[in-house]
Amino acid sequence: MIEKKIIKEHGLTEQEYEKIVELIGREPNLTELGIFSLMWSEHCSYKSSKIHLKKLPTSGENVIQGPGENAGIMDIGDGLAIVFKIESHNHPSFIEPYQGAATGVGGILRDIFTMGARPIALMDSLRFGPLSQAHNKSIMEGVVSGIAGYGNSIGIPTVGGEIYFNKCYSPNPLVNVFCIGLARKEKIFYAKAEGAGNSVLYVGSKTGRDGIHGATMASAEFDEDLEKKRPNVQVGDPFKEKLLLEACLEVMDKDLIVGIQDMGAAGLTCSTSEMASNSGSGIAINLDLVPQREEGMTPYEIMLSESQERMLIVAKRDKVQAVQEIFEKWDLEAIHIGQVTDGDKLKVEANGQEVVNIPVDSIVNLCPVYDRPFERPAYLDKLDQLDSLPLPENLNQTLLDLLTDPTQADKEWVFRQYDHMVQTNTALLPGADASVIRIKGTKKALATTLDGNPLYSYLDPKSGGKIAVAEACRNLSCVGAYPIGVTNCLNFGNPEKPEIMWQFKEIVEGISEACLAFDIPITGGNVSFYNETDGKPIHPTPVLGIVGIIPDLDKSIGPGFIDNGEAIFLLGNNRDEIGGTAYLKSQFQMEKGRPPQIDLEEEKRVQNLCLEAIDDGLLSSAHDISEGGLALCLFECAFLSAKKIGCVVHLSDNIRSDSLLFGETQSRILVTAPSHHLSRILNLAKERGVFAKKIGETGGAKIEIGHQNKTLIDLDVQTAFQAWKQAIPESFKIR
Repeated sequence: MIEKKIIKEHGLTEQEYEKIVELIGREPNLTELGIFSLMWSEHCSYKSSKIHLKKLPTSGENVIQGPGENAGIMDIGDGLAIVFKIESHNHPSFIEPYQGAATGVGGILRDIFTMGARPIALMDSLRFGPLSQAHNKSIMEGVVSGIAGYGNSIGIPTVGGEIYFNKCYSPNPLVNVFCIGLARKEKIFYAKAEGAGNSVLYVGSKTGRDGIHGATMASAEFDEDLEKKRPNVQVGDPFKEKLLLEACLEVMDKDLIVGIQDMGAAGLTCSTSEMASNSGSGIAINLDLVPQREEGMTPYEIMLSESQERMLIVAKRDKVQAVQEIFEKWDLEAIHIGQVTDGDKLKVEANGQEVVNIPVDSIVNLCPVYDRPFERPAYLDKLDQLDSLPLPENLNQTLLDLLTDPTQADKEWVFRQYDHMVQTNTALLPGADASVIRIKGTKKALATTLDGNPLYSYLDPKSGGKIAVAEACRNLSCVGAYPIGVTNCLNFGNPEKPEIMWQFKEIVEGISEACLAFDIPITGGNVSFYNETDGKPIHPTPVLGIVGIIPDLDKSIGPGFIDNGEAIFLLGNNRDEIGGTAYLKSQFQMEKGRPPQIDLEEEKRVQNLCLEAIDDGLLSSAHDISEGGLALCLFECAFLSAKKIGCVVHLSDNIRSDSLLFGETQSRILVTAPSHHLSRILNLAKERGVFAKKIGETGGAKIEIGHQNKTLIDLDVQTAFQAWKQAIPESFKIR
């Protein structure tokens, strides 16, 4: 019998071990225990989140593949489909930032091209601790370099993303990577192992000892034994991945294979068992045939390794040689290591002996599912209310403080390291509300965005979930894109704690409500639990990756002011909402108060009005009002203007000046238009039930914001631009 200590080291409870014995009818050997520990880990099995994830809408008219495969797939017409997904690589990126982030990129790319799609764009959502701490700077430096090193080398553009800084991420940085690919509808492939006797082929890099127990590591909190986990981090090779990508796409294009899956989390274990499970078949492999780059590897190590740039292919017996010839052309091997079998067993042989014989379903479909207890956190009672706050004496300085906060400040010093123009499809550069990628051969374009405000989710999880969806859709509407599908990455602390589980439940319900309101399905994603060190969790951080369609790229617009003398309109209402804002954090070092609330029907009306006005050619620019409020939005529009155009704005709302300038009320978009479109825009807004008014005009070298006959802000655009641009000291920047 395996010792209790060994069972615990594998991340399994005694009750789970007893269930394993029951399922296979005997005590497992060590290799089999390792297989169960990976496939039953939180990272692979979703055992704590499944119950709540079922609340999410996953079907829709254009959905070809929802959750359950390597990535989601949606029909976009013209015989084309998009394949997209977001994944986390949080734990590995803390232990080994460069390789953790690089292999996160490599893994998400394989998720896309294993479905038969060519990856066309990457995005990343990153969370770090304050850069004033050296170890946070070091982690960020490694992560950004890893993303750039892998994406740039393989030739996939990184077209956008987001970066937040908060002390809660110092011990647990978040690295969420999104990828989208394009495929012909008739050339979509799935992870299946059909046809008894068909050959199982191992392709790509050789297997090493890197990444062993990576999935198990991602399913536990960090502690003082962090350094011991360094070998769990995989090592990536983007040049090998490029060869693998091209070879896989070629064999798929020529219809030479039955099924394919990447060896990501849980490596050979996951790919063999899941492909067999998806087809209701068995699978048998011989580990002596698996290419190995290290001597003396045990069956346990080979089955649990998460070495990168590897795929498993099932091919018909008469097609094996053709597959091997194509891989040889790309300087890769395609090694026959086994076959599909009748029955339902995963059988593994090594050194002439059977080392694994277990039912496929026992590791894929019969893992435990937990309905964990949940309870509203006590901290919310303390943080919900705001005391009376003094008004800032110098609002110009307040604005500059916000502009130079690392989370709000210019991020070009990061994204300039990414090649965002490779493949020549990028139509809107990083820094805009959403990234825009042209679809060659059509008038259409894809728009993508990543969003998720962790402070909203910390203070009011359900509202935070709803706003994450709504703001991502708002970003899409500002470039003229209609949202069609969602992928999400849900980052939380330890789910075994009732307050963490309550946060998760509330956020999932909020996301579900918003997705239903916008009629957009969730096609897949990732849950990352245990982002917690020494009992201190991160803020709950849902990251929503939403994809939209722009019917005519020529009509798309950006956020920067275009010309002098244009009218500035506010779509939506200003409200007296100051809780949970970037302003409170910047000026008062507070993370408290009731964050902005959202009316989803009002949000839809505002977004639909913006989309209709763009489609009718009425608008010159559009920018959503979010973190930092109306004032920050106006300055960003000036900064993103090619001519650095200023503006004069007059506001009449009867609310506090700081709330008016820096409040983060939802469902607001700032748009500009030629003055002769004024009446058409206001009439259209009235017809659509949207509050809209002209609040100013573009022009000049300054931004002036007045309120009830009083000047609140009067700043030179270039002065503010330089402060925003140079907010991060050179000593903290990545070179």
